[in-house]
Amino acid sequence: EEEKEEEKEEREEEEKEEEKEGREEEEKEERKEEREEEKEEERKRRRKEEKEESEEEEKAEREEKEVREQEKEEKKK
Repeated sequence: EEEKEEEKEEREEEEKEEEKEGREEEEKEERKEEREEEKEEERKRRRKEEKEESEEEEKAEREEKEVREQEKEEKKK
């Protein structure tokens, strides 16, 4: 009778341990996914910033070119 009780307790302990390990594994997986999402968001943000910077540089170059063209026209007159 005592042996049965001990076996039952051992099984319950093992089940609790397995449950705990399962939860820990799930949490670990969730944290990993969150980190990956954060990295992806950071990459998107950086790409957007780089694109905006590039567009600003192109705009500045166009404006400079226009100013030079206007200056050439002024000199011709």
